[in-house]
Amino acid sequence: MAWYHPDLYHRVLAYSIAAINQQWPHSAETPHGAWELHEHLIPSSTVKPIRVWLEVGDRDLYNPNIMRDDMHDWVLASENMAGVLAAKGYHYQFVFARNAGHVDRAVKQQTLPEALEWLWKGYGTH
Repeated sequence: MAWYHPDLYHRVLAYSIAAINQQWPHSAETPHGAWELHEHLIPSSTVKPIRVWLEVGDRDLYNPNIMRDDMHDWVLASENMAGVLAAKGYHYQFVFARNAGHVDRAVKQQTLPEALEWLWKGYGTH
């Protein structure tokens, strides 16, 4: 939502982002679904006024053969997203959690307070 509506959403807190190819129905504008965000949309666009905090666990969802398109790896999608955010100069933080699954409760308990503090630090100045 922040990507398409940065006028409404300036802060993003995301655990186990689904930046993969799982859209339905198919869209000619984004043929690879949310994989397009880190593959094409963010790299080819001007920087938007959003701040992003994201996390992925090393045991997050992984189904590389569901469509045999190599765009169904939550860990790779998150790493790609962090890379493109860095390359474009976004204010972002990326947490890679070891021994953690999809939207891992223990990870949320450990990271949520600091994630919220970082996300809203300097509100109105970024």
